[in-house]
Amino acid sequence: MPMNRPVVVGVDGSSTSLTAAEHAARAAVARSRPLHVVHGYLHPLGYGVPLNPYDLGVPAPTEESRKMLEQVAAELVDRHPGLRVEVRQVAGGPGVTLIEESRRAELVVVGSRGVGGFTGLLLGSVSNQVAQHAHCPVLVVRPAEQPIPVRGPVLAGVDGSEPAGNAVRLAADEAVRRDADLVLVHVRTPERGAVAPDAAAEATAAAQAESAELLAGAAARIRTDHPVLNVVERPLRGESPEQALIEASGEAALVVVGSRGRGGFAGLLLGSVSQALVQHAHCPVLVAHPYEPAGD
Repeated sequence: MPMNRPVVVGVDGSSTSLTAAEHAARAAVARSRPLHVVHGYLHPLGYGVPLNPYDLGVPAPTEESRKMLEQVAAELVDRHPGLRVEVRQVAGGPGVTLIEESRRAELVVVGSRGVGGFTGLLLGSVSNQVAQHAHCPVLVVRPAEQPIPVRGPVLAGVDGSEPAGNAVRLAADEAVRRDADLVLVHVRTPERGAVAPDAAAEATAAAQAESAELLAGAAARIRTDHPVLNVVERPLRGESPEQALIEASGEAALVVVGSRGRGGFAGLLLGSVSQALVQHAHCPVLVAHPYEPAGD
């Protein structure tokens, strides 16, 4: 991966985006990368583009937005000496702008609206678009009223799949960067339907052995690459992987989830467990989209 990839954050002046900018600054400093603060100044649905078919011009960025970006950059540099910041306004919807920026980024950071209201509205449309469709890892952060976690482990789920494996590797890199423990979790769900006691005990033992094997294999691979990293193997039992991992995220500084790559239906880039964690986790969530070579 080229060393010139920046950390990118979208800022519109809202408290949510300012919280995202603070997380992005910390990430840029930890990676020794520049920070690009971007403002996509057209409405997410394209409003602001002239409706007159004879007037094909695109609105110019406003002076107010320029001042807002410069103030955000100055405050970040003041809090993080040595941080290199570039600000830019882009004539596009914020979601589309950040997805395009992700082609050349190491990390994109977006803010969520928090846990409240209707389930489908926990993330704003921009955050949801970027978390689903970015071309590099995406960090989804909690609202300003929820403190930024400083200490705590990095959490990743293990299920033997390729997306989970990508998430575990990215989680290990983050744990090393943060000098934190890496907690690998595998969730066993209960057997459905009536099962004879002997069969139930046998199935439980088999499930426990499979869980231990998955965790041990994942931990061994990580310890080979990161021998000084403290890796904790934690089998869990819950009604669903989503529920168990969301509950476990309450003790973590970061949870890392996988994505399914860019094949198939666009809406299925995140699996159901990853979507649930992005929506409901109690800490920031890092979505492990693989890097794409195009645009470097």
